[in-house]
Amino acid sequence: MRIALAQIDTTVGDIPGNAGRVREAAARAQAAGAELVVFPEQTLGGYPALDLWEDRDFLDAGEAALKDLAKSSGEMGLIVGCTVLNPKPLGKPILNSAALLHRGRVKALRSKSLLPTYDVFDERRYFEPAAGNALLRFGGLRIGLTICEDAWSQAPGRPQQLYRHDPVAAQARAGAELLINMAASPFEQDKSGLREKLLGQHARRAGLPLLYCNLVGGDDELIFDGHSLVLDSRGRVVMRGAAFAEDLVIVDTERLPKSAPAYELSNIGEVEAALLLGIRDYLRKCGMTKAVVGLSGGIDSAVVCALAARALGPKAVTGVAMPSLYSSPGSLADAEALARNLGIRFLRIPITKMYESYLRALGWPLQAEVGLAEQNIQARIRGSLLMALTNKEGGIVLSTGNKSELSVGYCTLYGDMCGGLAVIADLPKTTVYALARHLNRDGAVIPQNSIDKAPSAELKPKQKDQDDLPEYEKLDGILQAYVEEGKSAAEIVRQGFSKALVRDVLKRIDRSEYKRRQAAPTLKISPKAFGAGRRMPVARGSF
Repeated sequence: MRIALAQIDTTVGDIPGNAGRVREAAARAQAAGAELVVFPEQTLGGYPALDLWEDRDFLDAGEAALKDLAKSSGEMGLIVGCTVLNPKPLGKPILNSAALLHRGRVKALRSKSLLPTYDVFDERRYFEPAAGNALLRFGGLRIGLTICEDAWSQAPGRPQQLYRHDPVAAQARAGAELLINMAASPFEQDKSGLREKLLGQHARRAGLPLLYCNLVGGDDELIFDGHSLVLDSRGRVVMRGAAFAEDLVIVDTERLPKSAPAYELSNIGEVEAALLLGIRDYLRKCGMTKAVVGLSGGIDSAVVCALAARALGPKAVTGVAMPSLYSSPGSLADAEALARNLGIRFLRIPITKMYESYLRALGWPLQAEVGLAEQNIQARIRGSLLMALTNKEGGIVLSTGNKSELSVGYCTLYGDMCGGLAVIADLPKTTVYALARHLNRDGAVIPQNSIDKAPSAELKPKQKDQDDLPEYEKLDGILQAYVEEGKSAAEIVRQGFSKALVRDVLKRIDRSEYKRRQAAPTLKISPKAFGAGRRMPVARGSF
């Protein structure tokens, strides 16, 4: 059978638009001779729809769109992700489902069995799990259809098995001749290889080909990488969909290719591609076209601005330098050079007089020692100016803080944390440097001085980040162990960090939760980002 995997970029809540994408992809698949088209999980409503799944109008609109698509279906079958009402009187009111549309009607429904409730997922809040699913029969084939998490019952790398049963194996035991998994699996660093290994194990154990269709696009914090796969009965990847872009993968199940070309993106290349897609889709799906970035001349704002210019186009980006009496001439020159290299609009708005007027209004001496309060005034003046520009001209402020700073609270509420999207807030400082070098791979875009100089907020004389923070290599190592890997203080010390340093960093991380609660949405690229996937109390004691 000739099957198309339609890797499309849906928008949460845009049911008419998503249905339109289904029709467009189906038409292209039909022109290519496909007999069946498979779409990602939750095709019509988008993923994750969160509390929209509790909105009756949303559910009714999805049901109507599904029926309308079914009416227009012909000899080619469509497998579409959808939400359906639970037919049983017990349990949650809806199911996370897939519908087979064929010859003018909804021919079959199958529903998700394993509902994730970890990290960013909370599907048990909304859906009732399916107890099991019969095989799907189409075109003379017995198809074992599963939905996303159904394939992760025995995930490599997990410390323990999360589920009691394996829906993919159950479909194989029931006599499936082909396995299909439709997914909305978010991107994380190093996940592409893990996913291939996982699906390869399923195909190899079952001795069956496996087709995997994944969602692509950005939805709030989450980024879906696409990268749909076709695996043969020995578990070898023989076809790959595009990474971080829409694609239509056509496969003839009776004549599978021998192998697929090697995956091209490096780890840091994936990070760049993910962030570009995240920026582009966040603005597009929120109905915005322009971005404003505060440029300090440092590495963080330079990386955010370079990403924004590549994602949106230079004409859509404004860079704003706001020097104070503590800003070095070199930093202003680096900000101007970056703007020239990118071809973006550049504004220079000095804040020294504004800062001094704040001090006079507060009755504080102008020449006093610059403490934390004085430093934060400067940051908040800059935040206010950036927000004023977007209020006047439209668009969004992209905040420029990184994960290292956000972890220990080395950032100012209503200052440098201002913004509608935190682009690199899931990138440790060491990764920011790696990304900067990657962005310069074809020639200098980010000034070399921004990469080479010691990082500084420049809010007081001769300030350096390392006056207040550990070396970033050490801070990032502790951060990864504690936040992303969930290790205890004792385990982190055994990795070679001093006990006093670990105690201090962990204390700062825990005490900064109140700031992170007020941060802009963060584009997630790590296994554990600050935000929806990490739920910690603000008011807490020590243990």
